Amino acid sequence: WPSHIPLLPPLPLATFIGQHHSSAAEFDRKQYFYPDLPKGYQISQFDVPIAASGFLDVDIPLEFGGGHKRFGITRVHMEEDAGKLMHTENGNFSQVEVKNLNSFASMSRAIDFEISRQVRLHSQGQEDQIVQETRLWEEGSQRTITMRKEEGLADYRYFPEPDLPSVILSQEYVDGIQSCLPELPEEKRRRYEKMGLGMQDVLFLANDKNIAEFFDATLAKGADAKLVANWITSDIAAFMKNEKLTINDIRLTPEELSELIGSIKGGIISGKIGKEILFELLAEGGSVEEIIEKKDLVQIADPVEIEKMVDKVIAENPKQVEQYRGGKTKLQGFFVGQVMKVSKGKANPVLLNKILLEKLNSKT
Repeated sequence: WPSHIPLLPPLPLATFIGQHHSSAAEFDRKQYFYPDLPKGYQISQFDVPIAASGFLDVDIPLEFGGGHKRFGITRVHMEEDAGKLMHTENGNFSQVEVKNLNSFASMSRAIDFEISRQVRLHSQGQEDQIVQETRLWEEGSQRTITMRKEEGLADYRYFPEPDLPSVILSQEYVDGIQSCLPELPEEKRRRYEKMGLGMQDVLFLANDKNIAEFFDATLAKGADAKLVANWITSDIAAFMKNEKLTINDIRLTPEELSELIGSIKGGIISGKIGKEILFELLAEGGSVEEIIEKKDLVQIADPVEIEKMVDKVIAENPKQVEQYRGGKTKLQGFFVGQVMKVSKGKANPVLLNKILLEKLNSKT
């Protein structure tokens, strides 16, 4: 905690969850019967909660239509935990309560169903159909159905809590907390979007703090954002999933990933060889430069040397040459593969294709 900010009750939530927050918060007594509440009331907040009139910006995955959605937050209030239950406190952003859940599996399926149902209604412009209600989970049909609509709130006969003073926050205190906040996930996603990344890549990178730090560290070494995102979300992600590892467990460093991408982009090695080096770096670590040197993987970019390989392959495959010149141009891939085999994957693909087409299309 920054030494220049006085230690007051932890209330920074109000400064970033809502558009508007009050500089004060008050407590009230809520008349409420509960088995573990012998005093007969619960300390809560009524007309002056910690925050009000806020919003939560959510990025919608492509399978649900993509884009952004802003959900309004009416209020955020603190409340005494009535029962002696040891659990993580939670927030309620939905107007729907689901009952008849008799297992954790049912709870998971009900949540997934409600997410899909509510997102679908939002995407279809039918937000007014998402109302405050209690729904039942039908195990047979794997869906929720309306049990009863909530027509109004229970009358808990609130009155100001006489034993707790109001919490007053100065603007200086609020500004101090805001200035100390790290980059929040929503800000990170917008920053990645401005780099030209697609929403799926943005969500994958920004939703895991460690992956985001790895991505940013690789960019800091000068690598291209789109290329880095592609390597992380494809080959590196697949390796982590197969090996059940996190980004912190792999041997690959941001410095070496940047070096690898630069070696491919600079024509030193081919993309195919780059993938081979990547998996060695992921599993064993090491230096890109050392691996290239040790295994003699430098890409062949001498046109004369590549031309000799092309001539050799064409001479050894006269039947396929005749078929290609007879109209079966898809055989170009066959010849590329054969030359790559001769070059052990080291022939520069751009030069290879250029020289190969010139030879195949030549009548001499």
